[in-house]
Amino acid sequence: MRLLIVEDHKRTADFICKGFNEYQFHADAVYDGAEAIYRISEINYDAVVLDVMLPIMDGWAVLEKIRELKPDLPVLMLSACDDVDSRVKGLEMGAYDYLVKPFSFNELLARVKSLLRRKPKENPILLKIDDLTLNLQKHTAIRGEKKLPLTAKEFMLLTFMLKRSGEVLSRTVIAEQVWDINFDTNTNIIDVAIKRLREKVDNDHPTKLIHTVRGVGYVLEIR
Repeated sequence: MRLLIVEDHKRTADFICKGFNEYQFHADAVYDGAEAIYRISEINYDAVVLDVMLPIMDGWAVLEKIRELKPDLPVLMLSACDDVDSRVKGLEMGAYDYLVKPFSFNELLARVKSLLRRKPKENPILLKIDDLTLNLQKHTAIRGEKKLPLTAKEFMLLTFMLKRSGEVLSRTVIAEQVWDINFDTNTNIIDVAIKRLREKVDNDHPTKLIHTVRGVGYVLEIR
């Protein structure tokens, strides 16, 4: 499970991240609201722990933007304000939970686990675009009537791109989401993988699905 911790106090954010990582979560930390919105728009997080008092954009503005971008993304608010009005405001704006500072990490962990259990689950078996069909249960990819000989990593990459079809994906996002690594600008691992995948998906088909967006990354869409 991947979490985003949005907290302007670096020591607190790092403490929370360390705690979650010890429980087999993958937690990232950011320290202002604008960076939080950027990360959420680029990366598919399973939940967000969001402080109210933030520089650039406060937690309320961030929560409002999250609900525009990803209506079902679970958000737990953190705040030193323990008044009823603040709690009600957070919940009415779409937060799943509201935790008052100071708190114990064990309570935060329990609350995050609880909201993840409440998260709506969408597990489609088939993903389709044009004449390309992916069966996520059988791990097969078919274009037209031909089964594509994809490696496990190529299938993972194609699934990721198809789930976000029409969205331009940077090399950094692909590296983080498919390879679970930080992108190194000195390596061409992403470009090579896309080239091989494109050969298998698009060769011999008049309609191309995988496209390069120069200086940005790649997009899967019908053109």
